[in-house]
Amino acid sequence: MKAVEIIARKRDGISLSKSEIDFFLNSYIKGSIKDYQMSSLLMAVYLNGMSDDETVWLTEAMVDSGDKIVFPIPDDIYVDKHSTGGVGDKVSLILAPLVASCGARVPMLSGRGLGHTGGTLDKLESIPGFRTDLTLDEFRIGVEKIGCVITGQTENIAPADRLMYALRDVTATVESIPLICGSILSKKFAAGPRGLVFDVKCGNGAFMKDIESAGNLSRNLIRISKLMGRNVRALITDMNQPLGSAAGNLLEVLECIEFLRGFWQDDLYNVTMELGAEMLTLAGIESGRQQAIRLLKSKLEDGSALRKFQEMVEYQNGDFSGLFDRGKTPRARYIVDHKANQDGYLQRYSTYEVGRLVIELGGGRMTKEDLIDPAVGFKFYKKIGDEVSVGEIIAEIYARDKGLANDIDKKLYRYIEIGEDRPNIPEFIKERLG
Repeated sequence: MKAVEIIARKRDGISLSKSEIDFFLNSYIKGSIKDYQMSSLLMAVYLNGMSDDETVWLTEAMVDSGDKIVFPIPDDIYVDKHSTGGVGDKVSLILAPLVASCGARVPMLSGRGLGHTGGTLDKLESIPGFRTDLTLDEFRIGVEKIGCVITGQTENIAPADRLMYALRDVTATVESIPLICGSILSKKFAAGPRGLVFDVKCGNGAFMKDIESAGNLSRNLIRISKLMGRNVRALITDMNQPLGSAAGNLLEVLECIEFLRGFWQDDLYNVTMELGAEMLTLAGIESGRQQAIRLLKSKLEDGSALRKFQEMVEYQNGDFSGLFDRGKTPRARYIVDHKANQDGYLQRYSTYEVGRLVIELGGGRMTKEDLIDPAVGFKFYKKIGDEVSVGEIIAEIYARDKGLANDIDKKLYRYIEIGEDRPNIPEFIKERLG
């Protein structure tokens, strides 16, 4: 086989065979196929798409490019969740210990911030000492011992995805549905779960802006996963406003602890419980949604979920008590109130722009070399549809520089809209699939 012939076939809209895909990826990993040739194939896929068979073969080749974790049989209880990302999306930090406290096992590989969205690993690293670089053995042992582990992708997990994603990011091919499916599923399935629940965000703060594109991605993820023999479901959830109250790494971790103690925003609670119910029914822990939600509630109420979170943190070398010690965790130097400038109802968040403001504060990366300030971000006290009075605090800005905080305060007036009429309140769960 020759790389140029495979590129030409896909350029001309011809489906590739499993052997052609295997050859191309294996040769690329070994270095005999160069970046410029892989870039050409990625663009051909972006322009002409892939059949379901091609996408399955691509994903399998990406999984097989590195190490795979295999858990003991029966393995139905090993379940995971993947979110397409949003502003204030800290669900994984709550969901993993909550579901594990119900008897499931949650082997979760997560990532860093991407664009305007926060990263689960960045949030966890705001906990003093917390390791997100576990070896595969440490990962496997932790899942068996604790019930849940959240760590980063090692160099040996789906290395083809890591190399290909770096090219996609600079060749304008990120949005390709087959390539998205391959990237997400190769990392997740290499980590060993039999069941997977997708949280596909939809709205002005998500990568999928409308229900049509979110549904298209969801159906593709479900179809390819089932062809690969996995049990999967998807929820399309709202991202037209920050999820919960906090946006910013340490602020979100502290919000998660408050959630596990029984204090939460309705949107974060509903999304978390619905995803948790899907995971428990996939794992066979409960037979139906209502039974699963009752079990999840009981584990919140009796403190089991909080204790499981602490166990996970301490297994990964994190100092749980350090979260409450100002001498061990950084705190923002300045907190500036953002106040309503008129009476009315909160109409709209420009959620994407809010996410960009977190980065501007220092809570995310402009380039991959940037250091993150874990203490900065926002706390929001009002949701869409809430009534507000002039001078009432809508949000708090946590910043390291007072001048920057004041500039952000002015910008927020463009991104949080207040009007006279009560708007329609977004549904937390927009659609269930699979």
